[in-house]
Amino acid sequence: MEAIKEKVFEYWSQRAKDFAIQRIREFSSEKHELWLEEFERHIPMDKKLKILDVGTGTGFFALLLAAKGHQVTGIDLTENMIEEAKKISRETGLTADFYVMDAENPNLPVKSFDVIVSRNLTWTLPHLAQAYQSWHRLLKPNGIFINFDGDYCHEKKNQPVPENHAHKSLPGELMQKYEEIKDELREGQRIRPYWDRELLQQAGFRDIETDKSVWKRIYHNFDEFYNPTPIFKIVAYA
Repeated sequence: MEAIKEKVFEYWSQRAKDFAIQRIREFSSEKHELWLEEFERHIPMDKKLKILDVGTGTGFFALLLAAKGHQVTGIDLTENMIEEAKKISRETGLTADFYVMDAENPNLPVKSFDVIVSRNLTWTLPHLAQAYQSWHRLLKPNGIFINFDGDYCHEKKNQPVPENHAHKSLPGELMQKYEEIKDELREGQRIRPYWDRELLQQAGFRDIETDKSVWKRIYHNFDEFYNPTPIFKIVAYA
């Protein structure tokens, strides 16, 4: 594993436990319906679809969509995250398949998914162009890719967050790792989501839409789930 991926792996491995706790709370909050509303803008919920959640973490998106009857697979580089996702799946009774796998080059059958979704993953990928090409190959013709992310490598530092925000309780050493990851990745990234649009076009995607206002719909409350970095949504078709 290359050095930057090792750093990302170590950071999220250490965060898996507290991340799982926060995602469970988010699943039971108003955010559950807000995220579903975003998906319902683009994919039907009245028929069973094969969905891949890349960078699933502890399985929030995967289980959210599994609860609507879809056949969902979640992959993540971090074994600790996948173990937490499987645990939450068992505890909630929601069924999804979870695998430890590199999101940039997933070992999955080509043209096998109707939908690919992702949340706060793509900013961590040192080879984003390769990832988009890989995901395009995994989608069926006319399949849809929905990506929620932020331009984290260019975000402002020390933005205000609530006292019960997850970053408030992180040890200084972990926050330092987070900043180091951003510093190292920043050199290879351009301003997003404009850069993403170019890479997606090069990967063969079409009808690419970007929505920079989605953060206002999801994070309108200054609560523990608040994200101070404005997230965007990208929707593209294979």
